[in-house]
Amino acid sequence: MYTMHDQTRSPALGSSDGNLTQLEYLALNSSLNVADAHARQSLTLGQASIIEELPGLFTKAAEQPVDSLEEEAIREYFQLLGQYSYPVADGRVLSCYSSSVAMEILARSLATRTDAVALIHPTFDNIPDILRGVGLRLVPVAEEKIGVEDLGAEVLGQVGCIFVTTPNNPTGRVLTEERLRALAEECAKYDTVLALDTSFRGFDTRAQYDHYEVLEASGCRWVVIEDTGKLWPTLDLKIGWLVRSANVGLPIAEIYSDILLGVSPLILVLVQRFAEDAANGGLEELHRFLDEGRRGLRSTLAGLPDVRFPDVDARGSVERIDLGPRLAMDVWHAISEHNVYALPCRKFHWANPSEGDHSLRVALARNPAALDAAGQALRTVLETL
Repeated sequence: MYTMHDQTRSPALGSSDGNLTQLEYLALNSSLNVADAHARQSLTLGQASIIEELPGLFTKAAEQPVDSLEEEAIREYFQLLGQYSYPVADGRVLSCYSSSVAMEILARSLATRTDAVALIHPTFDNIPDILRGVGLRLVPVAEEKIGVEDLGAEVLGQVGCIFVTTPNNPTGRVLTEERLRALAEECAKYDTVLALDTSFRGFDTRAQYDHYEVLEASGCRWVVIEDTGKLWPTLDLKIGWLVRSANVGLPIAEIYSDILLGVSPLILVLVQRFAEDAANGGLEELHRFLDEGRRGLRSTLAGLPDVRFPDVDARGSVERIDLGPRLAMDVWHAISEHNVYALPCRKFHWANPSEGDHSLRVALARNPAALDAAGQALRTVLETL
């Protein structure tokens, strides 16, 4: 049942007009929330021991200079994910409250230099929403095209930036090192900014080659958004990093200073410690956990007529389900009666929503019992539709 607060916050919920974040908001108080991709599983033993350190971490955050804390957190996180060539000097790594804040800063910066951006299709709908919100015209580019062929003047000649999510959300598709190099060199040729959102990088070792080495060698103008918020169950305490090339030619630092001074030093310390734990086996443990959840969900739904999993090699924290002839919004309404919330994929297909009318995204970073219960409820619904 919707509360009055729910209705005020999200007047279009329950229809195809609501955005994905509004649908995620509905799920927050449900024990069977498999909608948002934030990490909501229990802490591991190693992570729980970090939480027990919080009094000492608070003291460290209060007493150690912020620039030193920031340097430590950046080093631990970026090197954890293979990004050894990130720009250490010149203030080119900016800490934000979240990747969405970093995205807003980038969008406002782009709007001062161009009126058009090429954007991967499909992808999470807050990216096109933020870009459109500052008046930018969007040119959709299919992720399949970005992954296999040059874009040329037809695309890069008409925009000031191309924005790519890798690994992509919801499909899990990764831009390979070879394709990133080719795209970066094309962007250098056309003087087009290359922007990457790598928020799901931590889940997929195929995305952990050194992107910064490739980008710097290309000579193109580039921006990368990194995000800690999807990896660890830290109750949404997170950092989004906005990283840029020396030649980016956008007023990113100025707009950043318009929006925030910096992030909490306590969160910097927390991210550093969680990254250290991940480097000492925690990341592999997370990968195994998600793989078990994915196998369990696929097993639960196995044998249902017309139901399939299109992203057979996905490694991220979400799983896309092709529902066959069933409409995702019909399924969404039916499972919500069981207090289960997932995401219909219509809004991911921001340029052609009907492409997502028959698919659903399920978040896997949940406690196994909750994920299993959500899967069983989903199976019950799919058997009747």
